[in-house]
Amino acid sequence: MQTEKVIEVKGLTKKFKNLTAVNNLDLNVYRGDVFGFLGPNGAGKSTTIRMLLSLIKPTSGTIKIFDKPLNKNRIEILSKVGAIVEKPDFYLYLTAYKNLEILGKVSGLEVSKNMIMEMLEVVGLKERYNSKVKTFSHGMKQRLGIAQALLHDPELIILDEPTTGLDPQGMKEIRDLISQLSKEQGKTIFLSSHILREVELITNRMIIINRGTTQIEGKVEELLNKEKLSVTFEVGDIQGAIRIIKDSLWAPYFKSKEKNEITFEIDQPQISELNSYLIRNNIEVSAVIPKRSLEEFFLKITEGSEIW
Repeated sequence: MQTEKVIEVKGLTKKFKNLTAVNNLDLNVYRGDVFGFLGPNGAGKSTTIRMLLSLIKPTSGTIKIFDKPLNKNRIEILSKVGAIVEKPDFYLYLTAYKNLEILGKVSGLEVSKNMIMEMLEVVGLKERYNSKVKTFSHGMKQRLGIAQALLHDPELIILDEPTTGLDPQGMKEIRDLISQLSKEQGKTIFLSSHILREVELITNRMIIINRGTTQIEGKVEELLNKEKLSVTFEVGDIQGAIRIIKDSLWAPYFKSKEKNEITFEIDQPQISELNSYLIRNNIEVSAVIPKRSLEEFFLKITEGSEIW
């Protein structure tokens, strides 16, 4: 079990005059994590990321990265951090290779041709190294941005909404790249996103914040397993199904009905039991649709907040 903390935040608070953007926030990111940072708009995610990157100073609280206080070890820490905040910007009329070469020099890095080509290969752009960035799709630009963040071989990568505006194929490419960076290169990744399905697919731990405050933090699998499943049964006789459920032991689990669908809130092992019960009572079941997503969990935690 990995216990080395890469990011440790305690009591982090940021106030802008009368607005408290981040309020006594605690979070822990361990080495090797793909850590999901979730919250509705206005929850304080971007403000937190800017504090982690030392772009703005906290009002109070502490940030330790690599077990060292950020405020006292800024240069040393940031030399081991790669980040994309908002969408990456490039010189559109220059090639992918030339962009990385220039950005490396501006950042004070000594980057060789081999290093640049290696990073382009990692993000799947090696064959397009000599293409002008203006010809790239949005997804390709995002991958080029990740290549830029990887140039100095960082231990920690912070990505702020890396799949925003991408089509499903582009989202998959970024998701696969993040998994590759974690599994094959051992990078620790801090991922802020509002695309909840993406977070559920690629993160192992997460935090949900709301109004700048921690709501819950932990392993994605364990947090989701605490939630009952919402299971919809498509049936041939909805009235008959309601009738036999009404006076049965399954009545307390009933959630809703619509057209030919009846929905229950039950645990995983109960699905087959309920399905058998319906069939034994001559109710034809044409489909069983279980749902347990991070989005439902997220909506429950942030009830009443603006989600998008």
